[in-house]
Amino acid sequence: MPHSDARPLVAVLNGPNINMLGLRQPHIYGQATLDDVEMLCAEAAEQAGLAIDFRQTNGEGELITWVQECRGRAAGIVINPAGYTTTSVALLDALLATELPIIEVHISNIHRREAFRQQSYVSLAAVGVICGLGVRGYAMALQAMADILEENR
Repeated sequence: MPHSDARPLVAVLNGPNINMLGLRQPHIYGQATLDDVEMLCAEAAEQAGLAIDFRQTNGEGELITWVQECRGRAAGIVINPAGYTTTSVALLDALLATELPIIEVHISNIHRREAFRQQSYVSLAAVGVICGLGVRGYAMALQAMADILEENR
């Protein structure tokens, strides 16, 4: 469906297990739920003059389809690829094919965690990465995306 709002559309896409925020390892990911993150993103987008399409999936294929749909529809992508960060070359390929600015977000600091979490395929497509700042990293990513889109006008 085409986007008709005058504000630039940014897809905020979330990968597997992000639906478990608030329940899963709160000592790492905090107490905020996915609904809290969506509300935070809606507020941040409004302040930044953006429209958002906020989604979460546990399926790699569905996430890749959503990324592909962004080409020609969205102005940019903010993505928390979660478990697909370190495993999905297919997600990297889909992100590169969009030719859109991409900001990668991680709630935890992946560089202070297990070694296998520290290599991100998604980073190869991203203009920037925000990690370790909790869910507020999403708001920072949306403001940064607004700035990038303004610079590219």
